Amino acid sequence: DLKTDPKLDLVLERTIDVPRELVWTCWTKPEHVSKWFTPKPWYISDCEIDLRPGGIFRTVVNGPDGEQSMNYGCYLDIVPNERLIWTDALRPGYRPAENPFLTAVLLLQDEGKGTRYTAMAIHRDEATRRQHEEMGFYDGWGTVLDQMIEYSRTL
Repeated sequence: DLKTDPKLDLVLERTIDVPRELVWTCWTKPEHVSKWFTPKPWYISDCEIDLRPGGIFRTVVNGPDGEQSMNYGCYLDIVPNERLIWTDALRPGYRPAENPFLTAVLLLQDEGKGTRYTAMAIHRDEATRRQHEEMGFYDGWGTVLDQMIEYSRTL
């Protein structure tokens, strides 16, 4: 069971009007992730998912002024339609990363016809958590959740 630590973790929890199987699909298929996973006007030009423990979760994020960054992660735990955990502390195949920032947790629970959506960013220390919060964790993760909800209505 995951216990949150407010000194180290940032948590976004909402009930959304999207069935959890559809939320899962939006989170686990590259063709869907690339449509909503970064706040507009930023966009994802490439996404690679190997949905298994040790598998890759990679996105190429592009900004409106030509900025580009590649984000690599490694899946740690996958329970279909229920839990997805990945980290940038490891590369695919559980290889250690150079500059780890977070471990991300997505928890999905049925709530009526919708989903109780919990997204958590787990950090190694208070300074990293504070940095992520100041970067706009709540606004950014909230915005992409809204974008995912909107996108899910097209499926």
